[in-house]
Amino acid sequence: MPTLAIVGAGPGLGLAIARTFGSRGFDVALIARTKEKLETLVARLGQEGVTAAAFPADLLDRASLTDALDAARARFGGIDVLEYSPAPHTPVPGLTLAAPSQVTVDNLQPMIEYGFYGAVTAAQAVLPAMREAGAGTLLFTAGGGSVDPVPMFGNANAAQAALRNWVINLNKELAGSGVYAGHVAINVWIGEGVVAAPEGSPTATPEQIAPLYWDLHENRDRPEAVFNA
Repeated sequence: MPTLAIVGAGPGLGLAIARTFGSRGFDVALIARTKEKLETLVARLGQEGVTAAAFPADLLDRASLTDALDAARARFGGIDVLEYSPAPHTPVPGLTLAAPSQVTVDNLQPMIEYGFYGAVTAAQAVLPAMREAGAGTLLFTAGGGSVDPVPMFGNANAAQAALRNWVINLNKELAGSGVYAGHVAINVWIGEGVVAAPEGSPTATPEQIAPLYWDLHENRDRPEAVFNA
């Protein structure tokens, strides 16, 4: 049975992605900070016939994240697809938004740790085994501001743009290896987001977005997909 590991799993997009892959025969490893919330998701997936397990980790603690992925690999016998989507549904300590002119090293560094360094850490935990097997999928999620930045997300978008650059470059490096890396830029407001969508902004449900991840995993035909309303 193939295994999907979701880093940053939550009740919105993470759960929708878990259902999308789980309904197609995948086991699911859920990784996020709060054990109780993860166990709730595991129970919901179990009721739908999807085998899932919780692996609590703080994405800002790189050793914790590596340990969680190692535990997931041991539990399921491997990780075939990694999906990284650290979009908090509750405020994360130390993360504050800043407009471009208000960006400082102090408010940018946590965004880089959370959005970019966490992704690199997760990839390093699973990529060697994927390379050895000659198969695997690495998917990384960011906001549409990683492509077309939005002033209110000045520091977050800068970190996400770094992630985007790295993922697209990783895809180039992995060409022909059997391992695929893809970047997903979500250019809409998701219903369960922390920040309320400005009036008139495009929105989408997690269920509308999640099939894109399966499409990238199956077709591997582009290094990036932008989800627009």
